[in-house]
Amino acid sequence: MRIDLNADLGESFGPWVMGHDDEMLALVTSANVACGGHAGDPETMFATLKRAAELGVTVGAHPGYADREGFGRRVIPMAPGEVTRMVTAQIGALVGMAGLAGTKVAYVKPHGALANLAGRDEEVAEAIADAVASFDPALAILAISGTKLEQVAKARGMAVYSEVFADRAYQSDGQLVPRGTPGAVLHDAGEAADRLVGFLETGRMPVLGGGDVALEAHSICVHGDNPAAVETARSIRDALSAKGITLAPFLA
Repeated sequence: MRIDLNADLGESFGPWVMGHDDEMLALVTSANVACGGHAGDPETMFATLKRAAELGVTVGAHPGYADREGFGRRVIPMAPGEVTRMVTAQIGALVGMAGLAGTKVAYVKPHGALANLAGRDEEVAEAIADAVASFDPALAILAISGTKLEQVAKARGMAVYSEVFADRAYQSDGQLVPRGTPGAVLHDAGEAADRLVGFLETGRMPVLGGGDVALEAHSICVHGDNPAAVETARSIRDALSAKGITLAPFLA
């Protein structure tokens, strides 16, 4: 068995530092790089992309609502066409910077509130798919498992891959437990690793409050802004290795 390990990175802005990108890039196999919307700036994008290229880490665009104060975790009311243009502009910014850094953007993974909304709102999912398809049909989409975005991309025949989250709790419908709810974010690295091993062995993810839900996964996400991100990523690598599971990018 093989699985990808990804993280949301490049989320600093100017002198404001978010996460531990250098340490995380040494642990993950794919990196979702902020495109200047919810976070990131040209220097941060370039530095993150350059280091990813040096380490052979696959790179994806990580567009989100242009809401740095809310870190892209608040829904900004937008028409579907506006979402398409916003996502297209952010992909373009990262693709241009990737050229300077000597790497290529291989996929697109929406961030935060935009990703969650695209998970349940078909119009928003279609708007994101429009952006990806019109920018470059060769770009893949990394979508939260079991969501509208995943379904829309599959129906269009697009290259779509599914992810689960190492550090987020799930609801019985497969959606993530909203942030702010007690237990929504997992901070215990060992607990997160054990849960993932169980999921990969059974295909079923434990649900907050009891029970489980069937999900599909080509990739595992660790949020780079989680204080326990580095420890969690290391614990996951060790736990999967002990089970004979190989970590490799979901895209060759």
